[in-house]
Amino acid sequence: MLDNVLAYLPAAVRAAVASLPVSLLHVVEEIRIREERPLEIVYDKGSAFVTADGRQTAGADDAYRPTHEECRGLLELLTRHSFYSFEEELKRGYITMPGGHRVGLAGQVVLEGGQVKHIREVSSFNIRIARELKGAGSPLLPYLIHTESGCIHHTLVVSPPQQGKTTLIRDLARLISSGEGISSAAGGIGYKVGVVDERSEIAAAVKGVPRFDLGPRTDVLDACPKAEGMMMMIRSMSPEVLIVDEIGRPEDAEAIHEAVHAGIRVIATAHGRDLADIRQRPVLRGLLADGVFGRCAVLGRSGGGQRSMRVYDAAGKLAAALSPPSISSALSELRGLGSRAAMGTRGLVPPPGKR
Repeated sequence: MLDNVLAYLPAAVRAAVASLPVSLLHVVEEIRIREERPLEIVYDKGSAFVTADGRQTAGADDAYRPTHEECRGLLELLTRHSFYSFEEELKRGYITMPGGHRVGLAGQVVLEGGQVKHIREVSSFNIRIARELKGAGSPLLPYLIHTESGCIHHTLVVSPPQQGKTTLIRDLARLISSGEGISSAAGGIGYKVGVVDERSEIAAAVKGVPRFDLGPRTDVLDACPKAEGMMMMIRSMSPEVLIVDEIGRPEDAEAIHEAVHAGIRVIATAHGRDLADIRQRPVLRGLLADGVFGRCAVLGRSGGGQRSMRVYDAAGKLAAALSPPSISSALSELRGLGSRAAMGTRGLVPPPGKR
């Protein structure tokens, strides 16, 4: 998946990142490109600046500094040389690359009627690497199954950014759809799953076809607003389980209530540090007060980078404390990762306009 990202990067930035050790490239979570400022990577246990020849450095003075022309070229590739067609994404401050990688943007904001119209003179890019981690949902899944009925609990997954929410629900979609770890209540073949993928991160769909494995009985609405997409799914695809990412608006809550009243199980994510944090947000507080979610899974990370997961029931009582697999621990079991050149420019997927 990192090859897709490298293909978009300016040549000097691509060469620097591709020259990093393969073991590090496999766990990079963010590539942060800032005009005339140090090139930086964030990985599972910390962050580092990157030199022009692909060395990690703690000193910003030694790092490569992307130029204005390089940042401008990167934005043109991300928008396929058409800023107008990406106006809505620029307004929201991010663009999703093929492969599900989200690129956060910062720069000069243009206002219209007191509202953000778009961002121009983009000078900062935060490329968040999307990865498929099969098995990420396995530790949690048993706690999401109702012991008597075998149905899936309505579930809210909570964490700060970059803690694995999307990776987790992506694998839960695969497990629930395939029936892996599900009791005979689903007839032994899993449930029909509907994924509303507003930011194209969960499924990494290309022309509507998911590139990540979401299971054999999963349907995806790609690049569709969550609330509208949930209603479309309910009306047209008869899902048994609905999965959505990053809820928080009043219309999201209304759609979730509609799904629940229709007998559809809902799995959603939300930004927050813990249950106390999300109770400060009116929409989420209302959903919790209404007893919508039978389970809440709170993801976090220790100071040493170890991932953690705490599972609560509808009353807020702790049901389990888990240690879900991380990308780095999963990869530590692999052997023969290949040479550094294997992550170089050879075999890269060309960006738009270069195919």
